[in-house]
Amino acid sequence: MKPYEKIAADLRRRIEAGEWAAGDTLPTTDQLVAHYEHSRQTVRTAVEVLARDGLVRVVKRSGTIVQDRSVGRRRIARSTTVMRDPLRGYVFPAASRPDEPWEVHGQPKRMLAPIPSGVAERLGLEAGLEVMRRRRVTSPAGEPPFQIADAWIHPDALREAPQAGEISTGPGGYLDRIEEAGHGPLEWEETTRIRMPAKEEASLLQVAMEMPVWEMTTVGFSARTGQPVEASVRVIPADRAELVSKLQRGPSAQWPVEPVTPKA
Repeated sequence: MKPYEKIAADLRRRIEAGEWAAGDTLPTTDQLVAHYEHSRQTVRTAVEVLARDGLVRVVKRSGTIVQDRSVGRRRIARSTTVMRDPLRGYVFPAASRPDEPWEVHGQPKRMLAPIPSGVAERLGLEAGLEVMRRRRVTSPAGEPPFQIADAWIHPDALREAPQAGEISTGPGGYLDRIEEAGHGPLEWEETTRIRMPAKEEASLLQVAMEMPVWEMTTVGFSARTGQPVEASVRVIPADRAELVSKLQRGPSAQWPVEPVTPKA
């Protein structure tokens, strides 16, 4: 085992033993160097290992903070089902049930912002064009920030449903306003990928820059035109969720199966 791995293992043991609780700050790099009698780089590498595992978060000018590990991973069933809560509107798969209580961290924001190239491509727009973006940082009630949810509304849809871009979108939110403007019922297509977070994303989600994130992009298509009218991009720390899919047997794998016959 390399020196940084031994230090990381010992720090992990001490954290799990309760020497530092969630929210506590680890000793400084200089203090850890003196304790473990290794170089600053070796100590930093050990701390980076813990950060990648989601055990600590390195905050500039604040130090290395122990993460709350009492919140387990959320199992997200990757079904094709969009639910609806009669009190809130559409509910997408990150929720465990339609009426599960979620809360917003900080102040929701809506503004014209340059649209990223990936989202622009999905909406058929030019990258960098200023498009209405609605942003919320949310989580199941009582949990740390779980996801950044950015809703990008196509300019054409916004002209037809201007309330979708207002501070108050009304009951059911911006999706209901777009559907009421003649685009309902919307159909959705989702793409998922893993990437590293941007600095702002890591700060909002309270994770280390070394922690990968899930990026789930859901594009809503108009029933009237067949064209995309909105895209929702959710960014979730990789250590907070795992995707679960139930596999289906195809026609060739229906039971009882035929015995395998090796070639002669």
